[in-house]
Amino acid sequence: MNSERLDTVEILDTTLRDGAQGEGISFSVRDKIAIAEALDELGVSWIEAGNPGSNPKDMEFFRLAKGLKFKNARLCAFGSTRKKGIAPADDPQLRSLLEAGTEAVVIFGKSWDLHVTQVLRVSLEENIAMIAETVQFLKNRGRIVIYDAEHFFDGWKANGEYALSTIKAAVDAGADRIVLCDTNGGNFPDVITAGVKAVSSLLFPPSTLLPPSTLLLGIHAHNDSDMASANTIAAVQAGAAHVQGTLAGFGERCGNTTLASVIPSIELKMGKRCLPEGNLAHLSELTRKVAEIANVSVSESMPYVGRRAFSHKAGMHADGILKLNKSFEHIDPALVGNGRHFLMSEVGGRSAIAERAKKIEPSITKDHPVTASLAEKMKNLEGEGWQFESADASFELMVRREFAMQFPEKHVHDKPLFTIQAYRVVSEHPTGNTIACSHAWVKVLVESQSEIAAAEGDGPVNALDGALRRALARFYPELVKVRLDDYKVRVIDGKDATAAKVRVLIESTDGINRWTTVGVSADIIDASRAALVDSIEYKLIGDIERRKE
Repeated sequence: MNSERLDTVEILDTTLRDGAQGEGISFSVRDKIAIAEALDELGVSWIEAGNPGSNPKDMEFFRLAKGLKFKNARLCAFGSTRKKGIAPADDPQLRSLLEAGTEAVVIFGKSWDLHVTQVLRVSLEENIAMIAETVQFLKNRGRIVIYDAEHFFDGWKANGEYALSTIKAAVDAGADRIVLCDTNGGNFPDVITAGVKAVSSLLFPPSTLLPPSTLLLGIHAHNDSDMASANTIAAVQAGAAHVQGTLAGFGERCGNTTLASVIPSIELKMGKRCLPEGNLAHLSELTRKVAEIANVSVSESMPYVGRRAFSHKAGMHADGILKLNKSFEHIDPALVGNGRHFLMSEVGGRSAIAERAKKIEPSITKDHPVTASLAEKMKNLEGEGWQFESADASFELMVRREFAMQFPEKHVHDKPLFTIQAYRVVSEHPTGNTIACSHAWVKVLVESQSEIAAAEGDGPVNALDGALRRALARFYPELVKVRLDDYKVRVIDGKDATAAKVRVLIESTDGINRWTTVGVSADIIDASRAALVDSIEYKLIGDIERRKE
């Protein structure tokens, strides 16, 4: 193999094909185009965009994609080897691959003799012919052929000689990529390593007489035994230079290799290039973008790109990070476009509190009196059920209020921007077919002016939110952009039954930023009121601060 192959790993993202097979995933054509554009922006080499022979939606995507201009990626259409008993030219599925007009096609064929005889129900010899004839047919029509050896590792364990013969058939017919698939996702890294090395010895014999080959060996892993990323890394260590997966990891059954985890591991830990220089810093943003289009959530604990990937809660960890980043972080989070996050809790310690508080007031240190009082307050509040590790906005407001109380001359928003003087919420639950609804009435005071407003909502919190923002709209018109995006309720101590305190977490957005606030009370409406007030005040203070910049 040439030296360039050793230093570069080619990435094929199959979010639009294998990812679309995940439960609950359904892409519109517009979704597929938006995801393809995001993947191109990231800089993957190939985008496996669907099977044009399987449904009209994929064919429509390929038709529209001909007008797209990609900077980095090339599209692939996906399909299978020819059907048994017919010539490739007579196979409608193969014709649809050509009609897709992509530079490359991905073809899968059987490597496991069990599948050949019991699923395809053809002879072992006919399967070899199906592979060879399909690859040759597509090569003769100018396509780059990526051959996916389906169930390779299971087939190699069951009948190694036959599994290798299917690979040789694809190579001899002109395949440009040989991709070994752990289709059932049940193998461990030792099997992957041995299998990749066996195929590598077949494809790249140690001979100085052969010219450098452009053929690449690849890996396609599934996550059914939670080994997809480990198996992919093992394959690359064993010589694979082409990696397939989905950016956010979703796909058939338990999903595919998570490229958002594997790409930085390969680049930052193995020193091999996967993306254009500088593009790795966009990984977190684009992973979330693709997941959002797919209407799935990126796991908060996903390595590298998850919100918790660089979160620190224990006081010892926070103190260590502030002294030496690598003491508790395996990479600089900025390398993958993520950020460090100190969780505010009673176990966090003064170092973590001070580090977060510095964002509001740079003079605050670990030994600052505000830090000491905040630490004491947090312990008391968390004993009552408050929790700030997921409510950054409420913590920031607490810092501002504490600093303003101790140092009023600093004028860090030393008084509330509004006050609720009174409010009332009423819910109606009529019988029959009439829909239940809630009504809220709010009286607010802004400086010396009062305003009263009412609103109707689907529930009491929705109604209260509407009434509060309507009352404040005359003073703060920017609140029209704010909406409640998520609402969570947690009973703090169930032994008190219906008299138990509840903790309410509210996530809000203005279309650009997101923030979370918390409220605690034995009354769920009052807990919601506290979180709503913090949410609005956080938005207003943020706007004031930005206007100062």
